[in-house]
Amino acid sequence: MSEPDLIAVRLTDIGKRFPGVIANDQVNVTVRRGTVHAVVGENGAGKSTLMKILYGVQKPDSGTIEVDGQEMSFHSPSDAIAAGIGMVFQHFMLADNLTVLENVVLGAEKLYGSGDRARTRIRELSSAYGFDVDPDRLVEDLGVGDRQRVEILKVLYRGARTIILDEPTAVLVPQEVDELFENLRGLKAEGLTVLFISHKLDEVLAVADDVTVIRRGRTVTTVDPKHTTARQLAELMVGSELPSPSTETSTVTDVVQLSVRDLSLTDPLGGRDLLTDVSFDIHRGEVLGIAGVEGNGQAELVEAIMGMRKATGTVALGDVDISAWSTARRREAGVGYIPEDRHRHGLLLDAPLWENRMLGHQTQEPNRTGPFVDRRGARNDTDRIVAAYDVRTPSIDTTARALSGGNQQKLIVGREMSGNPVLLIAAHPTRGVDVGAQAAIWDHIKTARREGLAVLLISADLDELIGLSDSIQVMLRGRLVGSVDPQTVTPEQLGSAMTGAGVPA
Repeated sequence: MSEPDLIAVRLTDIGKRFPGVIANDQVNVTVRRGTVHAVVGENGAGKSTLMKILYGVQKPDSGTIEVDGQEMSFHSPSDAIAAGIGMVFQHFMLADNLTVLENVVLGAEKLYGSGDRARTRIRELSSAYGFDVDPDRLVEDLGVGDRQRVEILKVLYRGARTIILDEPTAVLVPQEVDELFENLRGLKAEGLTVLFISHKLDEVLAVADDVTVIRRGRTVTTVDPKHTTARQLAELMVGSELPSPSTETSTVTDVVQLSVRDLSLTDPLGGRDLLTDVSFDIHRGEVLGIAGVEGNGQAELVEAIMGMRKATGTVALGDVDISAWSTARRREAGVGYIPEDRHRHGLLLDAPLWENRMLGHQTQEPNRTGPFVDRRGARNDTDRIVAAYDVRTPSIDTTARALSGGNQQKLIVGREMSGNPVLLIAAHPTRGVDVGAQAAIWDHIKTARREGLAVLLISADLDELIGLSDSIQVMLRGRLVGSVDPQTVTPEQLGSAMTGAGVPA
């Protein structure tokens, strides 16, 4: 077999500039056919831009793309799909009210129609790669792991021979990660190629055949994971050791900062209740973690506590019942909020960073002086946040949309940790950030915790949940079904409890 036959994708001297930012600067990546090739790097390193170029979403300013030995020029994702490239994005693009079959064939009806031929083809693919997905099930009835398999089926159905997976394990529990990796090994065994983008270095080392490290838009090196440790990878990425979320000593006081009693929330569409009789306390200096597979009520719990959903039961901040308060009033009382969906609830994407600094805090200093917006105060404090949280941006006048996802997250965390909140509601605070930024966010939370901050932590990263939390409650189908001790529970035990197998004694 000749050398070109062994190479699935070759990216040579790829360059891409945006106003004020060099996203890719002569990046080189060579991906062997039939392998899992990981691309890692800190936020803003250029990974996502590079993958979007390969998938035809962005056009490079310079450099060449070769697929199976042929030089290509992609003007759209359709061109990439025609060349056998498929991409599964971190945020799933599925219609919950449609079946698996309807989601898979949407836009590709010309291949196998939308009836029995399509159903047969989906079953063939599902069986060949060990996916075990029923084409006639509604997507809304599927768990997160099965939804991801549907996304992979979509690209396989369209004939992809090289599949790009962007942060594929971000929302999976350990058992689902193991299942995904088995699926990837099945794809590899059939000669398919996988490009794997991830911040979880232990997972990269477990599944990848080759790892390319990108730093500040340039290729650093490609390494063999069999001869590389997570600490070495972290140092290549960010110049520092792999961080640990461990909080070490307890800072929990006797003073209750948040008290939730009998919180219940009905489904407006008439389904099962979204929350049922949820009760807990969080003390000053305490981090309470909520563990659960996504879709089991965590998002609704956060929104009910923030006043974004009208629930029954009571929510008290300190000694004050705030159940009837508006979201704005709760914010003014010292409730910080890191939302699960930063685009919907955390940012004005087309506004500059200094205006985003004010979002949710526009009635408070330094954003306001008397009845007027304090533009200078907001700008100065945005400069402080950018420096303290290492937000990579050419200017505070840059729009939030222009930042990478991880830098958007660092801006939000910096904003919410400013102003000395008494309670922080943190939903996936380090999702999509690199190991360096993750360590910085953990350190800020630990420091505030020592100073008496109460934290409600929702996270799909079980190491983060176990490491940061003083106590953990397990949520299943809108109910708290038990508690575990983060000092003794393993990620595997916690993941098992989250799927309904029972809370470990």
